Amino acid sequence: MDTLLADRIVLVVGGTSGVGAGVARAAVREGGTVVVAGRHRERAEAVAADLGERASAVVGDIADPQQAKDLVAATIERHGRIDCLVNCAGLTDRGTLLATDPELFDRHIAANLRGPFFTMQAAVADMVGRGEPGTVLNISSISSRGGQPYLAPYVAAKAGLNGLTKNAAHAHRFDRVRINALNIGWTETEGEDATQRRFHDAGGDWVERARERLPMGTLGQVEQIADAVVLLISARSGVVTGSVIDWDQQVIGGQD
Repeated sequence: MDTLLADRIVLVVGGTSGVGAGVARAAVREGGTVVVAGRHRERAEAVAADLGERASAVVGDIADPQQAKDLVAATIERHGRIDCLVNCAGLTDRGTLLATDPELFDRHIAANLRGPFFTMQAAVADMVGRGEPGTVLNISSISSRGGQPYLAPYVAAKAGLNGLTKNAAHAHRFDRVRINALNIGWTETEGEDATQRRFHDAGGDWVERARERLPMGTLGQVEQIADAVVLLISARSGVVTGSVIDWDQQVIGGQD
């Protein structure tokens, strides 16, 4: 049976942990050749080594525009092209409208919006320049629909990312470059565990307590999100482009 990403070159930005690492694993499983990108060399190389011979690592900070573009350039230099880009890197530091200072706001824009803009710019330029189809998937957030009061700068950046996704998809649809976003909800990752403990004084049982409050009795799982990402960057998702898909158990607009 053919695998979904056979012969595809896939760059996963933020692929060293959480959803990004899950996407990298799923992409390799589905036949892709994967470049794992992250800020920390040891983490990136460890993930790539664990994935085997069809994975390699590249190091850079997406918050720096030149480094963001360099991640794509390194992928192209190594493999001759880029077929699929997945933007998973992000910042979730807390801040309300009244308590967010310019520095925190700028950090959110740099990591959650500006960085993906420039990885997309570099990747799409390669796809268009070669005259070949390609795909981009941006990991966004259900909070982009409005979000919690303590996520004001995060929401601003992710809402911008969703607008960018649609703009770029429209601009490059006749180039056969498909660009979509996934609005993921509350997800069980090591990063979320650290966030809950740092910002919300959560104890060791916070996951169990959260499950009790959720409709499906569980937080989102990395493997499930990774499967959705792989589908959307593969030819199996057909002509879908410019879609911002809510991947969550909360229904935006629904009221009791």
